[in-house]
Amino acid sequence: QVILVQVNPGETFTIRTEDGALQCIQGPAEVPMMSPNGSIPPIHVPPGYVSQVTGRNGSGPCVGVAKPLSHNEDVISPLIGEYPFLGNTFTKCDSSMQQPNKQLNNRHKIPNGKYKVVYSTVCNSVKGPSSDARAFTTHSDPPDTPLPPRLSHRTKSSLTLQWKPPADNGSKITNYVLEWDEGKKNSIFREYYVGHQRHCKVMRLCPAVGYTFRVAALNDIGTSGFSTEVLFYTTGSLPQTSLPPRLVQTGPSWVTLEWTRPNSCSTEEVVTYTLEMQDETKGLDFQAVYSGLELNRKVESLRRNTQYKFRVSEIFEIFNSSVSFSERQWATLYRGPERKHLCEDRKPATSYSLRLSCVNVGGQSQCSDDLTVCTHIPPPGRCQPPSIVGNVKHREMTLQWGERGLRMCFGLERMVEGSEPTEVYCGCKAECTVGNLLPGTTYRFQVRAANSAGYGPYSESVEISTAAGPPGQCSPPAINVTSHTCAEVTWEVKSSGIDISEYRLDWGRDLDSLELVYSGTETYFQISNLEASTDYCCRLQAVNQAGAGPYSDLVTCQSPAAAPDVVSGFRLVDHPLNPTESEPFSHSTSLALTWDEPHCNGAEMTSYSISVGDSIITTGNVTCHIIRDLLPDSEYSLQIRAENEMGPGPFSQTLTVRTRPLPPSPPRLECAAVGPQSLKLRWGFSSRSQLTEDTTYVLQMEDRNQRFVVVYRGPSHTFKLQRLSESSRYRFRIQAVSEAGEGPFSETYTFCTTKSLPQTLKAPRVVQLEGNAREVTWESIPPMRGDRISYVLQVLGGREADYKQVYKGDETSFQLSGLQWNTDYRVRVFACRRCADTLQELCGSFSPSAHFNLRRSDATLAVEADVTRVPMGSTLTDEQFAGLMVFGVASLSVLMAFLLQLLI
Repeated sequence: QVILVQVNPGETFTIRTEDGALQCIQGPAEVPMMSPNGSIPPIHVPPGYVSQVTGRNGSGPCVGVAKPLSHNEDVISPLIGEYPFLGNTFTKCDSSMQQPNKQLNNRHKIPNGKYKVVYSTVCNSVKGPSSDARAFTTHSDPPDTPLPPRLSHRTKSSLTLQWKPPADNGSKITNYVLEWDEGKKNSIFREYYVGHQRHCKVMRLCPAVGYTFRVAALNDIGTSGFSTEVLFYTTGSLPQTSLPPRLVQTGPSWVTLEWTRPNSCSTEEVVTYTLEMQDETKGLDFQAVYSGLELNRKVESLRRNTQYKFRVSEIFEIFNSSVSFSERQWATLYRGPERKHLCEDRKPATSYSLRLSCVNVGGQSQCSDDLTVCTHIPPPGRCQPPSIVGNVKHREMTLQWGERGLRMCFGLERMVEGSEPTEVYCGCKAECTVGNLLPGTTYRFQVRAANSAGYGPYSESVEISTAAGPPGQCSPPAINVTSHTCAEVTWEVKSSGIDISEYRLDWGRDLDSLELVYSGTETYFQISNLEASTDYCCRLQAVNQAGAGPYSDLVTCQSPAAAPDVVSGFRLVDHPLNPTESEPFSHSTSLALTWDEPHCNGAEMTSYSISVGDSIITTGNVTCHIIRDLLPDSEYSLQIRAENEMGPGPFSQTLTVRTRPLPPSPPRLECAAVGPQSLKLRWGFSSRSQLTEDTTYVLQMEDRNQRFVVVYRGPSHTFKLQRLSESSRYRFRIQAVSEAGEGPFSETYTFCTTKSLPQTLKAPRVVQLEGNAREVTWESIPPMRGDRISYVLQVLGGREADYKQVYKGDETSFQLSGLQWNTDYRVRVFACRRCADTLQELCGSFSPSAHFNLRRSDATLAVEADVTRVPMGSTLTDEQFAGLMVFGVASLSVLMAFLLQLLI
């Protein structure tokens, strides 16, 4: 079976022959291909194209074709016919083409796009049911080919390029590749930059040299094609400094100047001169007064007796360029100094190749890259009028026109009386099914053809009427809101209302909540139980034997505002909810109230009214309030209502509350015991009627920052504070708390700690001196808060019963002299604190006593410390000591005799 592949104008179809060579066929053309088994041969299409199966008149089986849905999920009617298979048609999705309708773009799959597809079959003008919609998502593709780079800045040795990102086709672009030919013009490109930036500065270039660049984009899927090659030149070296112009002739308001051609340029080279003038009297910079090829210039409109400055500069240009074109062979089309040329008398719909070269005294340059251009083709002529295919239905009809096989697109336009023409089809088929028509309506249709040159004229129009169907769209109903709870809805009877069996009215707050509220033949309905200041909407639908017509346009309304609803949640709270209240709050004489804000019914809330017995208290737009100056331990009945701009609402239910009894008064605070580092406080009520078992006392003390902090909370009547500073003043206050609440604080009490006594010293030490003299030493104590320390030494000797004071002073040692031999002595010491402010002397406890005695025969002094202050007992006499020595010598003799006996 022969299958024809249709190639549209401007497209190329590439096939591989039997010997493996590739053959390119330019459109428009029909390429016959053999199919041994009648199946569709595999044909690969590039991105942006879609393959469409079409039919041709003849005999053969019915073929069903599936078409994708666009993103808005509008169903595209499949193109189906009773014809044998013809081939594949490639349609390029290019926004630059003159497409009759943008719906063509919606018929092509894009990368990473979400679609749904359905299909149906037609045989002998009978259309079968549509299949279920199946969703699918296309794969991501490499990026589109980017646009060529553009030049943002150039110097003699660098070029700065920028480029725009192309479409990433569902996968983020990761890198860009910039390639160049290194200025060699040999079509061999090398990488210069790879990265994610969209700009690059090419360095170390030669002056006045052209470089060719191209760019490609990369993502995780692959690499895009390279952009169109673009050529950029670096700037050349500046010409030599020009000679100043010469004055030829002057006049009252003009001067004539001339200048010399630079010696560095040849006679063939074209030089453009720029003459600039400066007026020093106005303080302006040089301004150009002439630019051209002449070597002299007359400057006019000058002021008399005024000094001017002139200078001249040159611009070198290529003095000759040549443009060649090729249809089958190259021929010179233009030669001259201009930089543009109009090519005329060319054949239509023909491709030409152009190239450019430049000539100066150094010779002729190489030709530029070829530029291929195509001349336009003329637009098509007038088409045949469209005709009906099959039966006309009440909502759609199928039209065809012209001959099949034409390589062009068609645009079908629909017209109805009283409205502007509408284009209903744009495509390459000569057949179309027009839908979304109104039943029993006459339409006019006309068609025109289009190619790459544009549209041709419209054909003659034909009138076709659709079959009768369900009722048309009803006029929007009218809504009359009579109150904030009731509305009346009315609607007009259509001119063809004889065949209408019923009307259906839907009502709701929005489109999603619409519900059927009326069904019947009346043209009036009343709706009640509405809410105040609420938006509502409705729509109307007419029904006859053929079915239900479309809904009317949605009509909206708003119910008027009303007084507020009843206040709910009216309750008593333990503490005020408004922290800005500066007046103290008492549960015995005040009530803290709060409530929930009711529905305002469309009008802003203004105030609240609280009924307390026979009186009314008005508050602002708040949800809490404190009622003060009430009687303690009393019961009250309260009600509240809200008010807005429409008036007051109803009172709430009665709230019965009771104030608490008066809290207890503070007790009297006393200091029961005082010490240098502690204070014991106690308190009690003068009136026994205020004492209860559940009374709690809060004792506070002022800290260094003059703030009172809680040091005790509990039911006890005494509290001892420890770790205080000696001789310091402390301020206290106390408060009683009961079920009635927290009572007031007492007046501030001030108590002072006493001064500390010096510490107890250790037992003194006794050191032997010559003769019967001894030296007693003891430890020292530093001054106590600026008060000096003195010491008192006492001695007890012989048979004396009391200690005698022998020293008092600031020293920590004292020498005892004139002591008796063979007499026992005891010494002790204590410290005294001399208060500088009160001149009082505070003495500490005695230290443990130290014991010593004097022996006339001994050279040493036996000293022992009596820590417990208990006498150590009598010492050994001379006879006892001699007996002890004899016993020791005898024992040693017996031991030595025993050892000698063992050795023998």
